[in-house]
Amino acid sequence: MKKINKFLMFAVLFLAFVSCNNKKTEVSDLDKLRNSTNVKSYPAVQMDSMQAINSITKQKVQELLDLSTLYLSGNRNTEIDTVIYSQMESYFHKPDSMTFRKLFRELDSLKVKSVKVNSLNVYKEFYKKDTLDYAKFNLEYFDAKNKSLGTFEKNAQYILLSTPMIKKEFKFYFLDFYTAPLKKDSTSVGVTK
Repeated sequence: MKKINKFLMFAVLFLAFVSCNNKKTEVSDLDKLRNSTNVKSYPAVQMDSMQAINSITKQKVQELLDLSTLYLSGNRNTEIDTVIYSQMESYFHKPDSMTFRKLFRELDSLKVKSVKVNSLNVYKEFYKKDTLDYAKFNLEYFDAKNKSLGTFEKNAQYILLSTPMIKKEFKFYFLDFYTAPLKKDSTSVGVTK
């Protein structure tokens, strides 16, 4: 019995010693910021313009869909709902009353509580003399129990407008969300009877 007591006492003292030595002084966030430099803080990853546009577009799509599900989960008539709605409108170049109708109808009908953007690719279409920028993305909808409701492929048209104050800086706006890309003319050329 004496050996067991000595063993237990030794084990307790050993654990106390180990736990005291494992406590390291944590550096506060303020000290981390004070002692950091840009070189250490930001990764040195370079992106080309298409990768940057792809990344920004994916972020904007996810943010807009998150705000949409948040807006739809509320009463739609409170002050916070008004703020959320105006934030959503800021993602569009010229929002109007029809801007969110298709999006809200789809999210409401499926009772979507959250959305995840799985993949996104940007591409250009040429219409007459204009170049139109589109994003094709794959979404996964989830219900209130976080159960997947399925994946859906959607499109959005966007525009990048240069800011007059700073060179090489652009503002991102959606022109149309959940839009179908332009259909090519299917009429045949030549004489028809």
